[in-house]
Amino acid sequence: MIRTLTTAAAATALLACALPAAAQDAAPASGSWSFAFGAATDNRSKDVSKTDGEPFVWGEAEWESASGLFYAGPSFETIKSSGSELELALNAGVRPEVAGFDLDLNVKHKWQVDANPGVDDDAWEFTADVKRSIGPASARLRLQYSPDSTGATEAWTWTEAQVGWDFTDKLYGSAAIGRREQDNSVDYTGYNIGLNYALTRNLEAELRWYGTDADVPGEQYADSLVAGLSFAF
Repeated sequence: MIRTLTTAAAATALLACALPAAAQDAAPASGSWSFAFGAATDNRSKDVSKTDGEPFVWGEAEWESASGLFYAGPSFETIKSSGSELELALNAGVRPEVAGFDLDLNVKHKWQVDANPGVDDDAWEFTADVKRSIGPASARLRLQYSPDSTGATEAWTWTEAQVGWDFTDKLYGSAAIGRREQDNSVDYTGYNIGLNYALTRNLEAELRWYGTDADVPGEQYADSLVAGLSFAF
């Protein structure tokens, strides 16, 4: 765990120091940078754990064009997979609005640092989100695909439907259900439900319950209550 936090601290320093310096060289008309960091009691992706139920930290930086259409940036998160404790990624995408719906079309390339020799330690992921908000209500449909995942898993798809509600200007609740189909790995249905609360303008707390229907021993697919904090600026 000490090694994980040390490596994550180095990645955090890279995002916090190098990228703002690069942003200062960019003209305001070319776009702007934003940054976010956080930690939680478990790293859940597609409703399963990437840290065997242990805490993790993450960070990301995002450049957005002046029009708000294009974005790109790096990210990191601590994991426990195939001998690796750190995952790095680069992603880029577009966020157009079509017929009152907000779209988010994204491509990501990720790497697992210091994975075991011979392990497939990188992957491409493609994501398409369709979102709509009406008053306090919101909904999102997500489709994700990878032609060849990390480790032994090959191609997979993830389809998820999410609904949300703004109870106040600080309290937001949401619930989602999704289905993952994987080549050479477990197919399962996952779900999550939880609350987000804005403690300050930049600091947010989250409490969320995750579960799956996968009958597999171990922490990866086990149901779990996860608490987290994130800071954005």
